[in-house]
This record gives sequence, C-alpha cells and structure tokens, in this order.
Amino acid sequence: MGHRMKSNEAYNFVFKVVLIGESGVGKSNLLSRFAKNEFNHDSRTTIGVEFSTRTVQLNGLTIKAQIWDTAGLERYRAITSAYYRGAVGALLVYDVTKHLTYESVERWLKELYDHADPHMVVMLVGNKSDLVSERSVPTEEAKDFAEKKGLLFLETSALESTNVEAAFNDVLSEIHRKVSSKKVIQGSISAVSLAGHVPSNPEENKPCCKNI
Repeated sequence: MGHRMKSNEAYNFVFKVVLIGESGVGKSNLLSRFAKNEFNHDSRTTIGVEFSTRTVQLNGLTIKAQIWDTAGLERYRAITSAYYRGAVGALLVYDVTKHLTYESVERWLKELYDHADPHMVVMLVGNKSDLVSERSVPTEEAKDFAEKKGLLFLETSALESTNVEAAFNDVLSEIHRKVSSKKVIQGSISAVSLAGHVPSNPEENKPCCKNI
C-alpha cells in the first residue's frame, strides 16, 4: 500500500463537475458512492446546493474533482447560473425505469448549454441499471441519443456500485484530454483549471484583444 493521501497534498488540476437531471434519479447517491463509497437507502431530498470533493490519480496526475449536486433545487427550477459557473463537466442523470426522466434530458441539455461552457464534457448517465425488470429506457436508444449529441454515455447503479467510478473517471479523463489539447480555445475550459491555480483577478484568464 502506498502512503495515505495527505489532505494538503498538491494537485495538478481542480475540475468542477455538476450533477443535473430530474429529482429522484439518484444524483445524490451517485455522488456519495463516488466521494465516500456510501449509499443511503432512505435518501431524503435536501434543499440547497451541496458539493463533495475527491482526489483521483489519472494518467499520473493528481486531479481534485469537485462534484456539485443540485440537492433538490431542480424541483423548483431554482438552479441558478452560479451552480454552473466554472463547471468543466456534467453528469446528466436519468432513471432507466422512469421514461419521463429520460424525456427531460433535452431540456436539461438546453439549460446546461445556456449557462455553462459549450466545450464542457457531458456524460448522459442512465442510473438504477440494477432494476432490470422495471427498465423502460432501452440502452441502445439512450446510447444513440448520446452519440448524436456528442455526449459520453454509461449506465450505472449507485446501489450496486456499478460503473460509478467509471462514469466520474471517464468524465475527468475527457476533461483533462480537452484541457491539455490545443483544440480547446483560450477563454474556454482550459482557462478554468490551470494547475490548481485560482486567479486572484477574475479578468486574468480572459483573452483580451489578440487574434480577434
């Protein structure tokens, strides 16, 4: 076993990832499974934004993931632009047993792109894949939709811990790939996460007058 992570350990990147989707699809349980390896069978809807952090090692880099949960606000259409600000990734979650939660995915995508960086990494997540007999959203249908929209896609079970690590890690890897590739333009997600560096002056990362 290696040394335990020190809480003050340096990290290369901080990536903010938001969880979105209808109420009751399991966003909070995906987060607690990833951040603390817990599943709460009687999870109540909590009000107010919550986030958890977890540090992961990917491709030899230390990445601190800051995962934000809507915590019940999605019921009230009260999610503000502050929730999305600075986010470089999103998990858009639906419940594979409730077709209505899948039908609302397009509305969530629109809201996301209205408020967040268009270059951000988005994964469509079909949660509760353990409920095989109750499934109402076919995997292929959701997969095709994700491909058309340029989204990553996975089905997960927060209950059985299936694909939860993979979902978050795939999103974090893809964010890192985008951030380190020169394809992402300046002023986009590359500016948000420069080696754990938070600009004291928010204007610092904004492109000025060059190349316009």
